[in-house]
Amino acid sequence: MKLQNVGIKDFTCPVRIREKDGTRQQTVATISLQAAMPHRFRQSCVSVFTAALARYRKDMHASIFPQLLGEVRDQLQAQTAEMRMDFPFFIAKRAPVTETSSLMEYDCAFTGRTNDRREDELLLTVRVPVTTLCPCSKEISEAGAHNQRAEVTLTVRPKKFIWLEELIELVERCGSCELYALLKRPDEKYVTEAAYHNPMFVEDVVRMVSQETMKLDGIDWFSVGVESFESIHKHSAYAYVDSDDLE
Repeated sequence: MKLQNVGIKDFTCPVRIREKDGTRQQTVATISLQAAMPHRFRQSCVSVFTAALARYRKDMHASIFPQLLGEVRDQLQAQTAEMRMDFPFFIAKRAPVTETSSLMEYDCAFTGRTNDRREDELLLTVRVPVTTLCPCSKEISEAGAHNQRAEVTLTVRPKKFIWLEELIELVERCGSCELYALLKRPDEKYVTEAAYHNPMFVEDVVRMVSQETMKLDGIDWFSVGVESFESIHKHSAYAYVDSDDLE
């Protein structure tokens, strides 16, 4: 019987991710790795997968995915090999007024795929929280406007190396206001008023992130999704765009 794919799922291990300042950040990744196996190959593949991850985990970055997956594909004589790695990534941010430092957590992912024709595909994903403030609520209300936390998911297919920090900072510029892990009262006043003076629907955020991403050099494709966890509704507001659909 020919199997479609075999592999390992939700394999958790410590990894080190490259940072823009030249250091490496220690984090914990959840990895799924699979290959399309030929029906004649009967050997267990788990040892091949885990050995490959062990060799690369101390310097795990998106650029090594083709090499790692190529090794797995060749050892297993597979038609394709795919890997997704999800991990939290931390950036030290300073509050806007008091400059109090705190660590912000961002959910990130690397996804890679290679085939027996040596065609490689690599995707980078960042999920970035921002504040959105409703323009309609602001316009019709005598005092105040409802605001809420939203999550922006940006996935890009780069043609060259790009830092996670660059993608995260790009997204943070596109909401009503940035989020911070720690705020003191002067900072809280600042972010509240900043959001009030920069109202945005989820559609506005998607458009702005798309426009900023298109300015980046070396992006072959991207998608943007924004979910706003509405404070006056039980449901969320959502918007999405795929760069293939843009004129």
